[in-house]
Amino acid sequence: MKKLTSKRKQIAKIIKKNNAWIGIIFFLFVAFFAVSLWAGLVGAFVYYISESKIMGEYKVISYMAELYEQSGSENPFSGLPDKETRDYIITDSKGNILHQRGEDTRSNISASMEFPGQQSLIKATSDKSTDFLYCDEDGEMQINFQMLYKWFFSDETKESVREENGSRNFYFPIWLEKSIRDGSEIFYGKATVEVRLNDAFFLLLFAAVLFVLILIVLVLILVNIISTAVSQKKMVNVFFLDVVTKGHNWIWFLIHGEQTLLRRKYAKNRYAVLDLVFVRYRNFCVCHSVEEGEKMLCKLNSIVSDSLLKDETMAHYASANFAVMLRYTDEEQLRKRIEEIIKKLEGMDGTHRFAFHVGVVPLGSAVETGRRGKKLLVDLEKEYNNACAARATLSETDESGIAFFDQKLVDEQKWIDTVQECQQAALENEEFVVYYQPKYDPRTDELKGAEALIRWDSPEHGFRSPNEIIPIFEKNGFIVNIDRYMITHVARDQKKWLDAGLKCVPVSVNVSRAHFIDRDLAEQIRDMVDAYGTPHELIEIELTESAFFDDKKAMVTTITKLRDYGFHVSMDDFGSGYSSLNSLKDMPLDVLKLDAGFFSGDLDDERGEIVVSEAIKLAKNLNMETVAEGVEAKEQVEFLARQGCDMIQGYFYARPMPKEEYEKRMAGSDDTETRSSDKDTFEASADTTPDTQEEENPEYNY
Repeated sequence: MKKLTSKRKQIAKIIKKNNAWIGIIFFLFVAFFAVSLWAGLVGAFVYYISESKIMGEYKVISYMAELYEQSGSENPFSGLPDKETRDYIITDSKGNILHQRGEDTRSNISASMEFPGQQSLIKATSDKSTDFLYCDEDGEMQINFQMLYKWFFSDETKESVREENGSRNFYFPIWLEKSIRDGSEIFYGKATVEVRLNDAFFLLLFAAVLFVLILIVLVLILVNIISTAVSQKKMVNVFFLDVVTKGHNWIWFLIHGEQTLLRRKYAKNRYAVLDLVFVRYRNFCVCHSVEEGEKMLCKLNSIVSDSLLKDETMAHYASANFAVMLRYTDEEQLRKRIEEIIKKLEGMDGTHRFAFHVGVVPLGSAVETGRRGKKLLVDLEKEYNNACAARATLSETDESGIAFFDQKLVDEQKWIDTVQECQQAALENEEFVVYYQPKYDPRTDELKGAEALIRWDSPEHGFRSPNEIIPIFEKNGFIVNIDRYMITHVARDQKKWLDAGLKCVPVSVNVSRAHFIDRDLAEQIRDMVDAYGTPHELIEIELTESAFFDDKKAMVTTITKLRDYGFHVSMDDFGSGYSSLNSLKDMPLDVLKLDAGFFSGDLDDERGEIVVSEAIKLAKNLNMETVAEGVEAKEQVEFLARQGCDMIQGYFYARPMPKEEYEKRMAGSDDTETRSSDKDTFEASADTTPDTQEEENPEYNY
């Protein structure tokens, strides 16, 4: 299950990982690249047109310079048509004007231009009358696109516009220079760059089409990014949605909670993990419906969610369990806040009063724990399990309650794991030891029987009482093996003592209710005892009263078989809370054991005496022997003797003892002086024995 949860967490993190920033960065990069490409292409096209026209004008200027150089006359261009004659200026190498035609409109900035097919650079000087073509400070010719816009779409530059054949063209002057006569003179010719309207429209059309294509590509990319982000968000919502409450689910709690704990801005905050359980939720569903129950869960989720702060979170875990992470200042404040939430939940339905159990695990803060980098590194799944363990301690009550997780619970869980790991090896190595507690006749002080009790003498974990191990065995089913172990060891001991000539008395052995799923239980017990050749009348099978509320028919059948085989059968813990006269009426029992609870109160309790007296009379009328266990006072012994109780088992006579000591008891069972000494020793030490009640009245009588 944990591996599955971890795998789902990894998948959830991949889904939740937000790649929108990557998409946005990619989109901006593509947009920048596309706009740059568009501007570069348009600019290159404009430069191509401009340079091609400038190159044509340069050829005319070069031709004029060659004519001037060859003729040497003052009017070398007299043979040229007027329209082909350009304004020109001829200067010496120092810039002094030698010849001039037209107005000198040259600016002070010149530039060099490189054209394909030309071995040398073409030098040009901008004209003062226009800023369309100009030379920058680095000596490069530039085009003023702002002026181009004005010329196309405004009337600010009418002097640059000419009408020819109904067509509106644009003319921009520029001075081109060429060295003549071995560089001693420089020929400046005024060239005119003509931009036809058709060329302008073609340029605009090219730019517009290219821009639209780029825009379409960018829109498609943007739409794809948006649709991907929307799909991702839908997937995240589906993955983290709890289908019952429509809130968050367990995976979301793990991821969001851990992210909160890792944020530096929350490093000083204390957090606690809660397991909140709707008590008897299934009973509510049975009485009403599952649909109504789920509505209550939705209300619960809504109430708790509304009570949360910004950095707190909750989620539906399973069934009626909710995982909650709260911020707190101290445990008292945390308890009060949880109580407030419980109070709201208890009254969430006007016609019912609900109860809620809460297990709490305080995590502290990253600063307090000294975490490196001020991050609270915790396993939320583990801490929630700890909260569940704390909450489980409240399972015996139906009232609302809060339980904090502490080291005691950790130690208990570790002990359970230790017992379960060692139980089989302990059984095989016979680390389980059989103790015997004698039963005496209160009228004659004669040994009449004993009860076999188990202890664990572990080389590693020391000497352990039944209360520390039997509850674990009953939960994990190992108790069945313990029952067989006890029966075989008692049968073996009884046979050994019998062969040694000792006066053996019946020994009762507890058999767990878990055994009664076996239809051949009586045969199993018979075979285990017969394996040692022990007489059946020396073995008494002791059943707890709670076992009688299982399969009564199977119980009667098994008891009848055991009695037919010669075993005695007794009911243990009669009066411990499960008493039913039907059990006595229907079950063919031999012995009735009165629970120690009858004798733990006031000795002068008249009502208690009446109950005990009548129980003994009832047993005798049913031809059953009676055993009173947990007897510690002389007055109790005298009272039971007067009422005709057959046997007493308790510290007044003897505590549970190893088989070697019990063997000595059997050997000296008629020694009244020894028994009196035992009673005197108990009475003298009763006030100084801290474990009297625990040993004498164990919850698990093994």
